[in-house]
Amino acid sequence: MEMKFLINLIESGSISVPSILLDYYNQLGLNEQECMMLIHVHAFLSKGDDFPTFDNLAARMTLDETECAELLRRLIQRGYLSIIQKNDNNIYSEAYSLQPLWEKLLRTSYSQVVESSSKSNDEALYTLFETEFGRPLSPIECETLAMWIDQDRHSPKLIKGALREAVISGKLNFRYIDRILFEWKKNGIKTLDQAKQHGDKIRNHQPRTSTSSHKQQNISEMPSYNWLDK
Repeated sequence: MEMKFLINLIESGSISVPSILLDYYNQLGLNEQECMMLIHVHAFLSKGDDFPTFDNLAARMTLDETECAELLRRLIQRGYLSIIQKNDNNIYSEAYSLQPLWEKLLRTSYSQVVESSSKSNDEALYTLFETEFGRPLSPIECETLAMWIDQDRHSPKLIKGALREAVISGKLNFRYIDRILFEWKKNGIKTLDQAKQHGDKIRNHQPRTSTSSHKQQNISEMPSYNWLDK
């Protein structure tokens, strides 16, 4: 008798709960009771029962039928669950759909990945600045760097390009870098290639001084344009 009972349990199968639901339900604004209800609905759907009754759900939860009905109503109103119409050989019926939940989870998961990647890029940018300056950045400098990213919407690559311009020019300070970024933004520059073309154009219009060929070659390799003179 016990063996038959165990075999029935095994043959009843198992339900796979997407780990993404367990990872992000709190961020979606779901509590444990709401999440458990959605898991039970998912279990019924996985076994072919598209529209479990309140009685079916109450039998699995610590809620009565009325409480289950109210909880389902809230989940539908808040966009985690929907009721769809099914047509099977001209026989119409209703069914629960968890598609709204999956869409919310995927959007949340994707935004987390993007945010994490952006955070890593920002941290690498701060580290690069501290390496070039040879010291930790001051609170004002950190605030300026954050402003370039968040308010001015300069890409990390463009900020790195402005930093390199300042390093090569021998004018390593935030005021100089800020001026470079200001001029680039004013001229619609959004990529390093555009910045290089813009810099080359400016330097080509600078008056050339008569020097030896060796010195002229060394000078031509350096961006001698002073952005603060703009």
